[in-house]
Amino acid sequence: MAFSRGSPAARPSSPPSSESGEYRDTPEISTASETEDDAPPSHAVNVALRWNESKSTIWKLTATFWCAMVMGANDAAYGAIIPYLETYYQKSYTVISLIFLSPFVGYALSAILSNLIHQNLGRRGIAVIAPSCHVTAFAIISTHPPFPVLVVFYVLIGLGSGFHNAAWNVWIGNMANSNEVLGFFHGFYGIGATISPLVATTLITKVGWQWYSYYYLMTGGAALALIYTAAAFWDETSNKYQQENESLVGDAGGALSQTRAALTHKVTWICAVFLFLYGGIEVAIGGWIVVFMTNVRHGGAFESGMAETGFWLGITVGRFVLGFVSPRIGEKLSVAIYILFAIALELIFWLVPEFIVSAVAVSLVGFFMGTIFPGVVIVATRMLPRNIHVAAIGFAAAFSMGGGAVFPFMIGAIAQAKGVTILQPILLAMLAVALGIWTTLFRLPQREVSHQV
Repeated sequence: MAFSRGSPAARPSSPPSSESGEYRDTPEISTASETEDDAPPSHAVNVALRWNESKSTIWKLTATFWCAMVMGANDAAYGAIIPYLETYYQKSYTVISLIFLSPFVGYALSAILSNLIHQNLGRRGIAVIAPSCHVTAFAIISTHPPFPVLVVFYVLIGLGSGFHNAAWNVWIGNMANSNEVLGFFHGFYGIGATISPLVATTLITKVGWQWYSYYYLMTGGAALALIYTAAAFWDETSNKYQQENESLVGDAGGALSQTRAALTHKVTWICAVFLFLYGGIEVAIGGWIVVFMTNVRHGGAFESGMAETGFWLGITVGRFVLGFVSPRIGEKLSVAIYILFAIALELIFWLVPEFIVSAVAVSLVGFFMGTIFPGVVIVATRMLPRNIHVAAIGFAAAFSMGGGAVFPFMIGAIAQAKGVTILQPILLAMLAVALGIWTTLFRLPQREVSHQV
């Protein structure tokens, strides 16, 4: 169970009902018998927001789920459309891979600006700005602009996704039963990622759509996200956000100060570097699996597209299922175990040159990798002071998306020279390094407040 990182004297009068953390830092709510005027005693502790405690909270939560589904649909679309981008624009693997790399600029900007938006505009600002970035970018891409313009607008996609990830991972991560609820949030990302290549591949190969026609659907989905989240979070103003965090901000007030503070903690950097590798692995598999299955395993265009669908389906099922398993094992240990399973399955994927075996293996890789991201968020929120959660998680999430931009680009550049067969040994090396980085967390205390870099 996770108690708030406030005064040591603050303790609940009865144990919480969930190991995911029933208590948080603000607002203060008494767990003892309250007086007639409902004034909390001085030793009150803080009860975490429950996902179903009000219709408003449920509405907000489902809005974040829709945002996650749009992000997943965008990220998984890369793998389905890359072969058609190559033909349409007459570009090499290396040049086409710029669509992976350019969002990194947006992710980096989101890491800097996310905390500022929270402080000045509240969650309402995120709810309006993030989906607006997506709507604009998808609408322009659907017009199949010249390739340099395409690359520029993928930056805007990265900015919007970065804002979404930083805001909603922290908001949900501080809820009661956060592991399970975050599993659902990331599970809806997986739903979008599962449906996306299936729909894109079917529309392109069976119906005769052009690759850019798929972005008509993405524009509509992002527009719904804009309306949905803006309405749901309209009451989440900057004043409300600052009041919620008033007791936590203290003398370190100010978004930039909190960002600087977050970067002094070892946990922030360990989680950021780990997620940099994790994001690279996830998007590299999703982005290059169709090319690999077509060129190396000699599958048809439709069958290879379904292999990508299987990978994202594995991620989706893993997030919904393993989110209930991880708290019972322990988040730190469970992440290490899941990486070991992924390494074993990657070896099978690489060494058994059969299409069906590869398709099943990559689906199981997705299953075990699915809940790693939410697990990292839970570990970070428990080990870091709450006043720097937005800054720290935003920074780490941006690193994750940065890895999802940099490594697929690198693989595309190497594949241009060496062939796409290099995908598997690179992924295995990345998984091994990620495991080594993650194990360093086991040597840190549960709450890394004073152990700074």
